[in-house]
Amino acid sequence: MNVSDFSYDLPERLIAQFPTDQRVDSRLLKVMRDRALEESRFASIVNEFREGDLLVLNNTKVIPARVFGKKDTGGKLEILLERVLDETTVLAQIRCSKAPKIGQNLVIDEDLDAKVVVTAREGQFFELSITQGKSLFDWFERVGHMPLPPYIERSDNSDDGQRYQTVFAKQQGAVAAPTAGLHYDDALLEKIRSKGVHIETVTLHVGAGTYQPVRVDNVDEHEMHSEYIEVSQQVCDAVRDTKANGGRVIAVGTTVVRSLETAAKESKGDIIQPFNGDTKIFIYPGFEFKVVDLLQTNFHLSESTLLMLVSAFAGYERIMSAYRYAIENEFRFFSYGDAMLLERDQ
Repeated sequence: MNVSDFSYDLPERLIAQFPTDQRVDSRLLKVMRDRALEESRFASIVNEFREGDLLVLNNTKVIPARVFGKKDTGGKLEILLERVLDETTVLAQIRCSKAPKIGQNLVIDEDLDAKVVVTAREGQFFELSITQGKSLFDWFERVGHMPLPPYIERSDNSDDGQRYQTVFAKQQGAVAAPTAGLHYDDALLEKIRSKGVHIETVTLHVGAGTYQPVRVDNVDEHEMHSEYIEVSQQVCDAVRDTKANGGRVIAVGTTVVRSLETAAKESKGDIIQPFNGDTKIFIYPGFEFKVVDLLQTNFHLSESTLLMLVSAFAGYERIMSAYRYAIENEFRFFSYGDAMLLERDQ
């Protein structure tokens, strides 16, 4: 398939710039195999779950990963963390009028005493050595801003510190939120548990590469960016038990799909095995899913790998039809937008 096959036109007014008043207030579009498209409020998703199902969440925690400063020559710059490499070293994107040189010092607006030096370059990313009195995570918490996506055309505010984070966020490491999970609050999760649905968590630290456009025409030629995942023995046991007892595995977000299907792909002679490490799994039409039965997700960018993933999961024609319906009925799109519930087309 060509990348252009996953293109659609979206009016700018449908790109959500702010979250809803309450997490569960979003709209939900249900895209099921044997039913017509159906819309409701997100809180009604509990009605689609059954006793014995397994709901899997991504517990990654977003770092305030956007830092502002200037080069020692005076030019303003913006640093967007990609990942922490060790106690003093990070990989990051740097946005400025002219790329900094290796060995150049960077001055951070909120911490003039920190010593930040460009030590290497890896393609679009820079390796930075950061020397200061705190752990790197603590330092970013103090001087950083929430890394809102580029299609949210405003600066972050105090509300984003809480709303661009899931209520179950635990493991620090993401520079973008697993946005499908933003719709859940504690009360809704408790309703889901009380229905007899088991809940487990995996970790996928979303990187800034998630916003990078696909730069090839043929889908087969695209190479995915790398992201770190953790799928535990406990999760694998829960998947096996759920399948054995006739339950369904429900992924909250494409990050959970990528985590579970990576662990399944890397297993030997079993449906799934624990996996810790980087994944570059690329899921597009033709992919054979082994674990996930239902997927709750948001609406994704035109020509993105995430739109390709949901097309592989629910069927290309069904997804493109659902997107046309969502645009015609003015659903809100992307990170702070509305949600979909998809049933697997296999």
